[in-house]
Amino acid sequence: MGCGMGKSEQKLKKCDRVRISVPAIRAALLIQRWYRQYVARLEMRRRCTWNIFQSIEYAGEQDQIKLYNFFGFLMDHFTPASSERNLISHIFRENEICRDTEWERYFCYKSIEVPDSYNGPHLTFPMTFCGVSKLVEAFRHKQQLHARYVLQLLGETWRCLRIHQNINHVSTCHTKEITICGDLHGHLEDLLLIFYKNGLPSSEKPYVFNGDFVDRGKNSLEILLILFGFLLVYPNDVHLNRGNHEDHIVNLRYGFTKEVLGKYRLHGKKILKLLQKIFSWLPLATVIDHKVLIVHGGISDATDLDTLARVDRHRCACVFECVQYVSALRPPKPTHHPSVNGSKTQTMNNNNRGSGGPAEGRRRVCSLTHNSSAPAQSHNLPRRSLHNLPMSSHINWSVEEELKRRRRLAGFDQCYGELQKSDSDSDPEPGETVETDEREWKQIVDVLWSDPMPQNGCLPNEVRGGGCYWGPDVTEKVLGRHNLQLLIRSHECKQDGYEFCHNRRVLTIFSASNYYEVGSNRGAYIRMGPDLVPHFIQYQASRTSRELTLRQSVGWTERSALLALREQLFVHKSGLISAFQEFDPNNTGMISLRHWASATESVLKLGLPWRVLRPQLVSSTQYGMVNYQQWIRELSITEPKLEISDTSILETIYKNHSNLETIFRIIDTDHSGLISFEEFHQTWKLLCSHLKTEISDEAIADLAHSIDFNKDGSIDINEFMEAFRLVDLSAHT
Repeated sequence: MGCGMGKSEQKLKKCDRVRISVPAIRAALLIQRWYRQYVARLEMRRRCTWNIFQSIEYAGEQDQIKLYNFFGFLMDHFTPASSERNLISHIFRENEICRDTEWERYFCYKSIEVPDSYNGPHLTFPMTFCGVSKLVEAFRHKQQLHARYVLQLLGETWRCLRIHQNINHVSTCHTKEITICGDLHGHLEDLLLIFYKNGLPSSEKPYVFNGDFVDRGKNSLEILLILFGFLLVYPNDVHLNRGNHEDHIVNLRYGFTKEVLGKYRLHGKKILKLLQKIFSWLPLATVIDHKVLIVHGGISDATDLDTLARVDRHRCACVFECVQYVSALRPPKPTHHPSVNGSKTQTMNNNNRGSGGPAEGRRRVCSLTHNSSAPAQSHNLPRRSLHNLPMSSHINWSVEEELKRRRRLAGFDQCYGELQKSDSDSDPEPGETVETDEREWKQIVDVLWSDPMPQNGCLPNEVRGGGCYWGPDVTEKVLGRHNLQLLIRSHECKQDGYEFCHNRRVLTIFSASNYYEVGSNRGAYIRMGPDLVPHFIQYQASRTSRELTLRQSVGWTERSALLALREQLFVHKSGLISAFQEFDPNNTGMISLRHWASATESVLKLGLPWRVLRPQLVSSTQYGMVNYQQWIRELSITEPKLEISDTSILETIYKNHSNLETIFRIIDTDHSGLISFEEFHQTWKLLCSHLKTEISDEAIADLAHSIDFNKDGSIDINEFMEAFRLVDLSAHT
């Protein structure tokens, strides 16, 4: 007989195993439940952080467009004799030189000597793959290209782009894939990492770069020079789409102008002018195999690729006035404009400002191309641009009334009012020309600035202030009309570097990793073969971010976002106190958490979940009540210690820091970085007109003298902006 177990013994052993495994299963379930809750909490914190960064970013874009609309009003409706118009007129003119021969003479590099002490890369033309490869290596090792070679390379790029169409058409084949990259925003380390992982551009490895090469990052110019170099070597295999940041007006605010002038003080002005012209020649879209459309921003219900292909993006009306689309923020204008008040000379007067309500909040601003006064469901109605609204027939209106009306129409006030009919005596032929230009301009703005939304329809993009939001139905309509199967766009930072929407027919690709902060997001690029199926490669350019755990990454970015948010709260402290006091009629210094959240949103208008953010922003509450006076005092922000009699001017500086820098750089026409006391005074008068606020001449003069540290009668722009940079003390404790 064998010595095996009996059936009863086997059953006993099995029961023991069951009894032993039950506690282990329970423990595993508890761990699993805890981990899911832990990850869910981290995800909630990550989403709140993301909302903070994005809301502040888009609020800045709205401020930029509002300021530019105000400048546009000055240009359109004040005579050339007015001092305010003269201050900013140069930013609206295409470079004064229009004839190609004059351009060649103006940007001639041959007179620029390369000294023997120069140890950077030397370029030879025509450009070769070896030459561009050496340029890449030089930039990798922090070397700077000499201004002579910069101008020469940019000049060759301008000549190359002139033969490109508005829409590039490329084809795949079985032997090679096309690589598609999204926003780079001056992040050279991301571009170098893409080349390391994917290989350098060549005839066997074509690339599409989908705009926003510049601004925000510190190496925008190096990225442009690398991409332009490869474009010259492989003009049929390297394709560059224009983004909304390839615009000299946007560059004034977001850093590219400052970067170029900082790196090339002597020749920076010429470099910027040539880049301004190059940006206007960049193609607007790329189509792969007649099936995949690539644009930077998106589409609208009016997008028509045939119209977009016909837009003459580089035409000139005459020798003296060019109407290139050098800035997508402003449509072309006829060569003559009627003045607001007949032939009388008009200038801005501080006493003639409109007395309307406060400026429209950031979350509700009129889109450049879409009239936001229409109800949400009426998206099929014809849309009118704010830049081509008919002039009032009341020729005897005062400057104050006209300025007030135009402010309202341009999104500065909450009420838009009824539009009046044009003057019946106007000449219809120029009007028809401008109407055609308007339609073409809208096509450009929509492909550069628009964003997708989950709901059907097409609505004004009230968050960015330009372009539109378009829904899945618009995607189906536009793709179906042109027999396309996929739309690839960029323009929005995504945590994973890419994101599908609209039933996987719209794909967003973003290639700048660590965009908001180290660890905030991955970058990604697309490989696409003949099957037109996108394959994604993700990466983190920063070694630090790759070594962070999920908790560390979320914590790092959360601290950075909360720091930026505390700065916003601090610069609006006067408005916040007033809003809190409305909920505190007895002046107790205490309000409920609900009222705190409501008042904070009413002032900042960022659309954030304030009650969720309360634990990170308010250190303590008592029975659901917030001591708002103590909370304001606890915002650990340092201010510059200057002897200024009117302290209210400081809050104006903090709230409009970027607008002020933009105006400074516009007025600094010689790009010296210095402005006189008189220019400083004019800067403040422009800002006050834009904000509809009063600051006395004495207060402005007092501020100017307090920051003129070396007493030479001029003000260094960079030193001024740095002096008024807020510092969060909590970040250094």
